[in-house]
Amino acid sequence: MSLQGKNIVIGVCGSIAAYKIASLIRLLVKENAQVQVIMTPDAQNFITPLTLATLSKNPVLSAYFDSQSGQWHNHVALGLQADLLLVAPASANTLSKMANGICDNLLLATYLSARCPVMFAPAMDLDMWKHPATQRNIEFLQRDGNILIEPTDGELASGLIGQGRLAEPEEIVEKIQQLFNEVLPLKGKKALVSAGPTYEAIDPVRFIGNHSSGKMGYAIANTLSALGADVVLVSGPTALETPKGVTRVDVTSASDMLNACNAYFELADIIVMSAAVADYTPVEVATQKIKKKENSFQIDLTKTTDILATLGQKKSVKQTLVGFALETNNAIENAKSKLSRKNLDFIVLNTMEDEGAGFAHDTNKVTIISKSGHTSTFPLKDKTEVASDLATIIVEHQQSINS
Repeated sequence: MSLQGKNIVIGVCGSIAAYKIASLIRLLVKENAQVQVIMTPDAQNFITPLTLATLSKNPVLSAYFDSQSGQWHNHVALGLQADLLLVAPASANTLSKMANGICDNLLLATYLSARCPVMFAPAMDLDMWKHPATQRNIEFLQRDGNILIEPTDGELASGLIGQGRLAEPEEIVEKIQQLFNEVLPLKGKKALVSAGPTYEAIDPVRFIGNHSSGKMGYAIANTLSALGADVVLVSGPTALETPKGVTRVDVTSASDMLNACNAYFELADIIVMSAAVADYTPVEVATQKIKKKENSFQIDLTKTTDILATLGQKKSVKQTLVGFALETNNAIENAKSKLSRKNLDFIVLNTMEDEGAGFAHDTNKVTIISKSGHTSTFPLKDKTEVASDLATIIVEHQQSINS
């Protein structure tokens, strides 16, 4: 199972086994996880921050703030944003502090702020591992819900042979995958997402289109996939890369998109129509490039089939159907009208009046309105965060209609 989109914080403690973390990071990055390393002060004596920063593609953190720039490393944000905190190698010293709530470095502050699952992989000498105090601390940590990755048997740095070696990176990755596989809320669900613009041909070289980049839809597809859904992404023309694990169907026109959505709709549990579909298309398409001859030029247009309304007419009670509304005036009223007319469960409203929202931006500011009338308004956020907010609402709705 891919770890795509998972934010994993690795806390590295002072242990000779710290060298294994370089390989662990490489494996996690290969699985498309986002890795942030926090090192205790002693850990830097065993492996350099530069090595781990290069492999993780993120600066390594070890202090509460940068003494030169004054930049604060927010341990609360680190703990809240993580999908997993992994302490590896976990030294006897750090395990003791974790078990007793001692907070004297950035890693421990992040641990006490974390709301995500916490895994810890101890590494120490045989007698330290067997000591009653160490075993007692491990028992306390497990009782608090932390997950132990047991050390393995083998030759230790002291020359002794026995339990205390850090689990191999491949084993740790497997344990992480098992953890996420158990808690994926959309595992077994099928999702259909539309994204991007449609291009309505005028002649072989010209078209009617819009400024949609597809970023919002791609972020939604990526997030639903990361939550375990089997995602089909019907995409209009865009330069974006296909999210890993997502099946992409490329289309050009509104008619193409309608056909593709119809083909996958019936089996989908979740349908999110975020594409900016053209409302009109030329009645006739010239077979040759239209030459510039007259001072004025007219194109006869006809309405395209309303994809969202078409899907809404045949939606079952077990399906979650989400539409998008980009408005420029009377935003709430227009969005609620669209929600009702097209038989949607939710509508995601954004407006061109909000700076940083709408087409082409990496950010969006949305209001999500439910069929029951509940309204949730969110501040301006990165589109990946908007996708996460929407996914949370979708998961809750799927759980309620299947309970």
